[in-house]
Amino acid sequence: MFDEAQLYSPVTTGADGDVTVHLSDEHPGVHDPAYRARRNAIAAQALAYRPGDPTPRIEYTDEEQDVWRIVSAELRRKHHTYASHEVLAGEQRLDLPADHIPQLDEVSAKLVPLSGFRYVPAAGLVPLREFFGSFATRVFHSTQYIRHHSAPLYTPEPDAIHEIIGHANQLASPRFAAVYAAVGAAVARLETGPALKFLADVFWFSMEFGVVRERGEIRCYGAGLLSSYGEIEEFRHAELRPLDIVEMGTRAYDITHYQPVLYCARSVSEIEDVVGGFFATVTDEQVARAASRLP
Repeated sequence: MFDEAQLYSPVTTGADGDVTVHLSDEHPGVHDPAYRARRNAIAAQALAYRPGDPTPRIEYTDEEQDVWRIVSAELRRKHHTYASHEVLAGEQRLDLPADHIPQLDEVSAKLVPLSGFRYVPAAGLVPLREFFGSFATRVFHSTQYIRHHSAPLYTPEPDAIHEIIGHANQLASPRFAAVYAAVGAAVARLETGPALKFLADVFWFSMEFGVVRERGEIRCYGAGLLSSYGEIEEFRHAELRPLDIVEMGTRAYDITHYQPVLYCARSVSEIEDVVGGFFATVTDEQVARAASRLP
């Protein structure tokens, strides 16, 4: 997982202290100087943040608010058709605003009473150990920028829409939040890079792109599906396989295309038992043994 580090927009700080977000040549905002300056400024605020500081508040532009309103309205409709009932219940309790982009402290204020999770700012992609390890203390690192206005229903990287509409609605379920917390505890046990990557790939095929059978229907619970205008309608056309931790932890995938293979749980209880159980018990030795049995 996270070969996407090569595709998402890296953030660097120059010798003069200037922060730069490096957009790919295919990014919708790459030729928009105002958007690029905006991304740099938002990233600089996140990099300046230290635990205990007030969460940076972003003064979002009218254009950015319009993007949120468009995407929020479209995804809310699609969630009713395609999202897991467990997610929908959490979404109703969380009650994110549809008319404006919530600040991270606003998200935290709604989320903490539901599952104990709170949001802190991230400039871009967070290293695996830091990102997943923070789940142990129920902290979620979130970007604050919004995708380019020319393509409101598309983003080549996780933005605030993915982090909030995808992950926060999922984390509003105490059952899913407990799985996240188990991920954080697992990171503290794991020492090797291959074991950490295996864990991250299982997370990808579950909490990011997981689907579940509910009341005779296939519905999604993964944050990557919940926040994707296009893929949330396409996942039912994927090849659906039963939960298989070794397959999930070793399967190669391409983040630039809709996922052709997804792993479908028979219930939320099975997600807790199989995926949550894996995170609760995984060790470096277990991953090494699993890898040694692969052809």
